[in-house]
Order: sequence, then structure tokens, then C-alpha cells
Amino acid sequence: LVYPFHNQTELREPGFDAQDVPTDAGPLRVYKHVGEAGAPIVIYFMGNVGALSAFAPMLRHHADAGRSVVAMGYRGGGGVSGTPSEDRLKADALAVYDSLPQLVGKDGPVIVHGYSLGTGLALHVAAERPVDGLILAAPYARLCELMAARSFLPACLIPGVQKWQSLNDARRVTAPSLVLHGTVDGLIPFGHGERVAAALEAAGSDTALVPIELGGHDDLFGKPGYLTGIDAFIEGIAR
Repeated sequence: LVYPFHNQTELREPGFDAQDVPTDAGPLRVYKHVGEAGAPIVIYFMGNVGALSAFAPMLRHHADAGRSVVAMGYRGGGGVSGTPSEDRLKADALAVYDSLPQLVGKDGPVIVHGYSLGTGLALHVAAERPVDGLILAAPYARLCELMAARSFLPACLIPGVQKWQSLNDARRVTAPSLVLHGTVDGLIPFGHGERVAAALEAAGSDTALVPIELGGHDDLFGKPGYLTGIDAFIEGIAR
């Protein structure tokens, strides 16, 4: 349910170069686009399709806006070797953040942007490292709740289950944040976005919750308010 990673297509997007980041589990493949000096730096964490090629339009949008972009591959997907797990992906995400000076320089504001599964990684980085902004698209409060609904098992209570409890990290984030969620999302219900936004606000983050009207889970990119909301948020931070 969490790591299907059927798509093994590597990203081949003009202007994006592959580079390996050192981690305690061996090299990790990332793809980067270097913008102008001082431009916002977006670290992008994708959904559980597991192949960045499926998210090329979002990466291209950030690049075309003049931003530097670093997109992390997930172990076991998109041609990246290794086995995914919650602990491993979160450790990899921190390693990518720590490698920003070598990847794109680090003289611009850093924004972490996560979609679906990747929102847990974006939240973890924002909780563990200084960032200037956080963008969450279709976040979950606790992924184990969704697992329980699909499997009819108490996944949040079973020892050893990778629970992905995003609320724990949200309660430690103070950077400005933007939460976008489709109002008719059938995979991660809109209420999860509301709970994450409430936890961020309670932690001291200046949080905006943007409902994407009639937005589902996989069609946010083309819905009114999605890209314009992201652009306005980043522009506000970059001023």
C-alpha cells in the first residue's frame, strides 16, 4: 500500500541533471536544476508512484519560474537501488537538505514541497532543519489511519508497522506553511489536510489552508488555485 513503486522510469527532463548524494546507506540519486544566484531553492518530495518522471510537470513549473530545484529519488523506485522504509526515506531527505550547498548552493530561501507520501518527508525536514517555507499538497495526518481503512487492521496500534505520523512533525514546525488539499480527494480525505494545518498553526507556523475545489488526489496540478497558490506563497517568502 505504501511503496508500490511500479514505475521504474528515470527522470529525463531538460535542464535537470542527475547527481548522487552521500548517505549512511550509500549514494542516493537526486535530480537538480540550478537557478540564478539567490533564487528560491525548492526541495521536492514526490508521491508514492515512486518515479520522478510522473511529476515532471511540477518540477518544470518550479524551474520555469526561475527557482533552483532538487528532487529526491526514492530507494526502490525510478531506477534508484535500495529498499524503501519510513526511517530510510526520512534519513535520505535530511541528507539531501544537508547536501544543498554542493548541489545548488544555499544562498536563496529554502522551501520544502511535498505531495501525498512526500508530505511526510517535507514535514520531517521542516521539523529537523531550518527552512524558509513548507508546501504540503494532499497531506495525511497519520498514514497508518489510511492503511487501517484499506486493510481493516488497526495499523496505528500494531508494533512494527511504519506509521508515518505526520502530526508529530507538524507540531514542531514554525516556518510559514501552505497546505493545499482537494475537497473531493478520495484517497486522502480533505479532513487530513485540515488536521495537519491546525497542528502547524498551533506550533506557531503562519499557515494557510487552501481547499482546491472539486480537486481529487491526482488532478491537483490542473485545478484552479493550485499553481497560483504555490507561486504566491513562494513569491511572498522570496521578497
